[in-house]
Amino acid sequence: MDEVQIERASWADPLAEATRVVEAARAEGVALRVTGGVAVAMLCESARRPPLSRAYQDIDFAVRSRDADRVGRVFTALGYEPEEEFNVLHGQRRLFFLDPAQDRQADVFLDKIEMCHQLDLRDRLERLESTLTPADLLLSKLQVLETNNKDYLDMAALLSDLPLTERDDRGIDLSRLRDTCGGDWGWWKTATLVAGRLRQFAEEVCARHPEVDAAVVGHVDTLLDELEHMPKSRKWKMRARIGERVRWHELPEDIDHSE
Repeated sequence: MDEVQIERASWADPLAEATRVVEAARAEGVALRVTGGVAVAMLCESARRPPLSRAYQDIDFAVRSRDADRVGRVFTALGYEPEEEFNVLHGQRRLFFLDPAQDRQADVFLDKIEMCHQLDLRDRLERLESTLTPADLLLSKLQVLETNNKDYLDMAALLSDLPLTERDDRGIDLSRLRDTCGGDWGWWKTATLVAGRLRQFAEEVCARHPEVDAAVVGHVDTLLDELEHMPKSRKWKMRARIGERVRWHELPEDIDHSE
């Protein structure tokens, strides 16, 4: 790791820096993968140009919790500084590191991405070379009830550039959507609400920017149709009877560093 640190300082380009960190972790036998907006930009050309491009203040990663100590050593060797207080308080599920050279944060999720719901990633980290799968990237955005403009841009880029697939992680695998939402009414409810707002966002973007692939709207419609008609478990149906009378989601922590 000392050799990696000496040879290569951190890079200003967040996509290149994310790749550098993943490669350093791989050299240490750690399956670290990029998530969040940077991962979307790594997979989607439309996320790297207007109108769907955006700035990236942080780089998000996911790793198994059993590798937390080793990934911490990787970041330290690469010149990052751990945010000690946060990592002590939240280190069982999330870690933060600062890149002082670029004044940029690295946010590391352990085992799952927890926002309004939980997206379990423990058996999914090695499906692609450097990032989470497109389906997991989309679900990580669909689980945030209070969606912001950056989330809509990321989801629009995914649905503009990548096909909807069945058990094929090169595209947005609809079976992953069914597995996640078909057994959990709360997950389904949040994803359906966010996807409905995403459709309006996509329509507005396509109307203002004809260069954006209009297929994005059709893909959102397919997504909404899939959510409506996917098989639902008995647990899902029982929770659906209660509906919105009881809160169906968690309230994400208000962390200034998060993407």
